[in-house]
Formats: sequence, structure tokens, C-alpha cells
Amino acid sequence: MVQLLIDFWDYVVVFLVVITVIVFVHELGHYLIARANGVRVETFSIGFGPELFGFTAKSGTRWKFSLLPLGGYVRMFGDMDGPGDGEDKVAAMTPEERAVAFRTKKVYQRASIVVAGPLINFVFGIFLLALLFMIYGEQRIPPVVGAVITGSAAEQAGLKPGDKVLIANGDTVSTFGDLQVIVQTTVGEPVQLLIERDGKDQTITVQPRLTDMADSSGHTQKVPILGVTPPKDAAVIIHHNPLSALVAGVNKTRQIVGINLKAIGQIVTGRRDTDQLSGPVGIAKQVGQAARLGLQGILFFAAYISINLGLFNLFPIPLLDGGHLLFYCVEAVLGRPLGPRAQEYGFRLGLFLVLALMILATGNDLGVWKFIRGIVS
Repeated sequence: MVQLLIDFWDYVVVFLVVITVIVFVHELGHYLIARANGVRVETFSIGFGPELFGFTAKSGTRWKFSLLPLGGYVRMFGDMDGPGDGEDKVAAMTPEERAVAFRTKKVYQRASIVVAGPLINFVFGIFLLALLFMIYGEQRIPPVVGAVITGSAAEQAGLKPGDKVLIANGDTVSTFGDLQVIVQTTVGEPVQLLIERDGKDQTITVQPRLTDMADSSGHTQKVPILGVTPPKDAAVIIHHNPLSALVAGVNKTRQIVGINLKAIGQIVTGRRDTDQLSGPVGIAKQVGQAARLGLQGILFFAAYISINLGLFNLFPIPLLDGGHLLFYCVEAVLGRPLGPRAQEYGFRLGLFLVLALMILATGNDLGVWKFIRGIVS
């Protein structure tokens, strides 16, 4: 019973708290820039569906928590329900209403309101990472080979203990973690290493071996492995001041974005399996695993989710913030919005893509596709 309560806390309560905070931050970005541009905000909701509780501010905004906590929204006055449905409604507005309506704002103002949500997610992620680096410090392990596993790809390629990796596939390697990231985003392709051995530089090409490994969600994935370990007791903890922590947070955010963009590109081109996509269930499992590591684990994973939410929302898919930005870019070029029919088809396509992605990711979380493949094969 005690273990059940602990699991409920880690996998449900902590997950909902993390998601709620991140969604609040995202919607707060939209809200603040909307207000700065003179748009009246009618509703600020954490969650979807029926309202559980809330209050109405002096500004007229209804702040509320809704039944389904996975998401949220900001409803602005004059932001119509569907593409192309607002011309008649805008024409019927009074001058006072037109002054505070979203639809009547200039295209750059609407674009700034939309992009504010993803951007504040990046800022929040950087802030959390900087906070972590100030409180707990940043662990850095030098990119030096401590040991080479017998029979591994590294041994076959000729790597030896004491080799220092300087560059991997054209990217500078500053830490052992950098080397791991570069290798694991290659999908098993050869890795060209520039190493320093006995004071001299030389180039070695290693073919990582794809090895079945279970992730924190219990999914088995084929991970490229070199077969090297860092030297024992080589880790150094760097305690940052606010400025250096901020720089480290920006660098870490840039690395996370780069890794995810590369992985997405590999999935789109068919070089990486789609079973690595995670939905709400998988994220809940990962948050639960992070919670077992304490506040440090929770804060890092919250930063990771916030950064990825910002990145995902910038994809040019109608229904997402990036899709709205795409429409506004077209409007800025043409000098007029896209026609109602074009927008309608765009939003239908966006809805289909988002739903398909959710079904695919949730199926991965629950092992549905793996089970079906097992039956078919």
C-alpha cells in the first residue's frame, strides 16, 4: 500500500504538477504579449473541458482550472473559432471592440502573441537549467577513454585507454557526455574521431554497434554503442555564478534542441524508428523516474519538457503555434490572409497530423505497436 502511494505521487501527482506549471508558463507568454498589444483576454484556462474552479480578474479575464489537465489555452476577444469565420463578426464590432480584438491587430502583433508561448518555454527551460547549475553544479567528465570494453567496436577500431577525443563527426567534444550524444544520434553510422594520443593527433573511424537497451519507460531500443568508459573519479563538479550558469543553460538548451531536431529529421527520413516517440503515458513514466532522483531530477526533466514543448509548438503545422506563424508569414507576403477554404484545409490537415502523432506516441507508450508487430511477425 505504501509503495502504491509512492508510485501514485511520483507518476501521477508530480507529473501533473510539472505539466501544469509548464502549460501555465506557455499560456502566460501568450497572455502577457496579448495584453501588451492591447488585446482583451477573455479566458486563461489550465486544462480543457468543464471548469473546476476559477475567478474573474478586474481586467475581465476568467482564470480557471478545467477538468482535463493535459494542456490549456488562452481565449482572446476576436480570435474566432474557425478559419475564415471572422469577417462578418469583425464588421459587426463596435469601434471599442475592434480596438481590443485579436483579429483586428496588425500581422506582426498577432505573430508576436503567437510566438511568445514557445519562446517563454525556452526561457523557462534555460532558467531552470541555470538554477540547477547554481544550486547543484554542473558535472563535467573529460572526453578521455578510461577503459575499452573487450570485443567492442572501440577495441576493433584501435581506441586505447588514455586517448582524448577532440572532435567527433566534425563536432567539438568538450565532455564525455558530448561524445555519447554524438554517437547516439548517428543511428549506428560510422563515427570519425580526431583523438590525441601521446601528444599527437590522429584520426580513427569507429563503427558503433547497435545494442538493445531499455529506456526509463521500459521501451527496448537499439542504441549505438562504442564500448568505452570514462576514467574512474574523473567527474568534476563546476559550481556556477548566475552569469556562467545562464551561459551553461543556454548551451545545454541549444544541445537539447539540436539533438531533437536531428532525431526528428532521422524519423522523417526513415533512418530512426518511430517507436522512440513518447506520449503522455511515456512522459509520466519518465517524470516518475526523475522524481525518484529528487528535486534535481524533477527540475531537469521539467526544463527538458519545457524546451521540447517550445520546439514542438514552433513546427509549421496548422493547429500549432508554428502553423499560425506560417499563415501570418503568408499574409505578410501577400498583403492579405489566405482564403477561408485554404485555411480550413490547412487546419484539417493539422488536426489529422496532431491526432495521428498522439495515437502513434500513445501506442508506443502502451506497447500496442510492438504487440501488433509481434503477432504479425
